[in-house]
Amino acid sequence: MNKLPIMEKLTIIGCGTMGHSIALNAACAGISVKVAGMDEAEIGRAKAGIAAKLDVLVQHGVLTATALPEIQERIFFSTQLTEVVKDSTFVIEAVPESLALKQSLFCQLENLCAADTILASNTSGLSASQIAEHLQHQDRFIITHFWNPAHLVPLVELCCLPATTPEVLKRTNTLLAQMGKKTIHIKKEIPGFVGNRLQYALLREAQHLLEAGVASKEDIDAAVTFGLGRRLPVTGPLLSADMGGLDVFAAISNYLFPSLSNASCTSSMLEQLVQEGKLGSKSGAGYYEWPDAVQTAINTQRETVLIHFLKQDKDR
Repeated sequence: MNKLPIMEKLTIIGCGTMGHSIALNAACAGISVKVAGMDEAEIGRAKAGIAAKLDVLVQHGVLTATALPEIQERIFFSTQLTEVVKDSTFVIEAVPESLALKQSLFCQLENLCAADTILASNTSGLSASQIAEHLQHQDRFIITHFWNPAHLVPLVELCCLPATTPEVLKRTNTLLAQMGKKTIHIKKEIPGFVGNRLQYALLREAQHLLEAGVASKEDIDAAVTFGLGRRLPVTGPLLSADMGGLDVFAAISNYLFPSLSNASCTSSMLEQLVQEGKLGSKSGAGYYEWPDAVQTAINTQRETVLIHFLKQDKDR
């Protein structure tokens, strides 16, 4: 994975779901990383999460047990922001999706970091221009949107400001290549970038089909996992259209598009679940019931599939 010498001194702000997973990704790639946590409790959860993820990687033969101590030693945690950004050349923000919080943090970072330190946000859809609105030096700002789980999913979406320099984009691509990532470049700022827009377009139609009684939730999900989801790892939507014949896809689009959901807000069924406190796996119920055994089984299955693709990527 590390074909180029490691040039960046990496810092990650936030060690929740995304932050500690990004840190693990970096450490597995041979990159030392400093991580800022909100408090010792958050850092403790991050360390436990990293240890559990490393165990899974060992079980699947991605890593050897003897490599774990060295990987863990590459990750330094602290609750002191000034300590983790000192001497850093590349900072990735991975705090909760609050615009005000991110704006405040980047203003702090601008005052704490050297002039050539790259300031990156892991936002999953907030506006790059709004996040960097109060920065004096927007030329070093960039969005690096990792996908969850960051240590297994290769995609990172990059979104620059008009002021972002080519050198910042080049350095970012180099670092992410060293981490084994596949980057795509968002050329025009748009809510949700590319990945989430595609994901939520599918979710909107799934909500519509369920609420209209077209099929059960199980069958709607099965249509993806046993149908189009089997092709997507190889052919995305536009490549699939080419392979199927653009004349065919144009004809189907013309008669199908008018009947697709064009809802501008979430479905009443989903709203009702949220109002009832049924938030999915984190609350024990949502569209489905989530006892501990089910959560463990599905998480294990997802990790197994993602690791399968991770191994395939390494062999390419």
